[in-house]
Amino acid sequence: MGKALTSRTIATLKPKVGRQEIPDGLLAGLYLIVQPSGSKSWAVRYRNCGRPRKLTLGRYPGIDLSSARELARKVLVAVAEGRDPVLEKKNAHREIAGRERDLFEKVAAQFLERYAKANTRESTWREAERLLNRDVVPNWKGRAVREISRWDVIELLDRKVDEGSPIMANRVLAAVRRLFGWCVERGILETSPCFGVKAPAPERSRDRVLSDLELRLVWKACDTIGWPFGPLTRLLILTAQRRDEVSEMTWSEVDLDAKVWTIPRERTKNDVAHEVPLSDATVEILRSLPIVIGKPRYVFTTTGATPVGGFSRAKDRIDAAVSTMTVGAEPLLRWTFHDLRRTAASGMARLGINLPVIEKVLNHTSGSFAGIVGVYQRHSFADEKRCALEKWSRFVLSLQQCAKNITC
Repeated sequence: MGKALTSRTIATLKPKVGRQEIPDGLLAGLYLIVQPSGSKSWAVRYRNCGRPRKLTLGRYPGIDLSSARELARKVLVAVAEGRDPVLEKKNAHREIAGRERDLFEKVAAQFLERYAKANTRESTWREAERLLNRDVVPNWKGRAVREISRWDVIELLDRKVDEGSPIMANRVLAAVRRLFGWCVERGILETSPCFGVKAPAPERSRDRVLSDLELRLVWKACDTIGWPFGPLTRLLILTAQRRDEVSEMTWSEVDLDAKVWTIPRERTKNDVAHEVPLSDATVEILRSLPIVIGKPRYVFTTTGATPVGGFSRAKDRIDAAVSTMTVGAEPLLRWTFHDLRRTAASGMARLGINLPVIEKVLNHTSGSFAGIVGVYQRHSFADEKRCALEKWSRFVLSLQQCAKNITC
């Protein structure tokens, strides 16, 4: 056996071209490793079931000679007891890695990346991402996903209801239910903690339709708020399409000469590509829009790279503009951008347009085209849709006559 290592010997050791393993003469199995770079570390060598094993203890001088000998003795005692310290260390690291992997925030990020972004529309996964990161992750961060119980879910929803947002609590439940369902599908969980949890608030289908006067007010307010939400709102009115379909419209989808806007299936709610005939008024609006310098992708954008956002603030601005136009009249009753789509459908019906044509304009696959009818009915209704939207556009423009209770 060589000489016992001393603190002075270790401090004065010089590196060589090759890697050095210097045994400690005082404790058999303990080695000082000296790399050609000059870095030094400690290791213990032993045999387990006849096989040589090496366990790294750590770096010098973080672990000095005395501490290294103490750690090495514990390793050798474990070996004498029939244990394998190398295997125990690997298992400990694996357990720590597993705990990190199973943290709720890690699983939520994987869910968004592997499932939501790959299988849902951009607007859908972005909304899921917003709900999870704002309302869920802050509450469950640092907890293993397996620790989340049904009571945790109910408590989360109750908190949202207590904040005065019962419908938003429903949305949060939908997001976490899908996340935990994905966990079950992948074998991360045996059962979902959302099983048996009911939505906190009843959902009522909206039937809000703007009156002709209200529609005229909103249209006129679009001049006040200007780009980009002014023309965007007018396109919502004229095309009767969904908010996100219009706001995420790209120039590659639009053929202004043919007066057609083709929404790809990836961006439609029912996964069916949709051709929207563009009325003369709609084409005029699109031709008047500013173009972002470079290679613009989105029609309604301030950067060219991403579509606009901030619809709540935009609606507040419209409502504020409307309030300045009414004289001795009540402001608009509560309304949403989606109500413009319902208003257009109702308006077209008032103009005598048949329901099947309106459903085709809206890209509905239920109603007249549900079930077997939808399988065999392949007529595109292109001409009928164009006629309907042109007729609707002319009606909307005709409303822009001054009314006695609106300042012009």
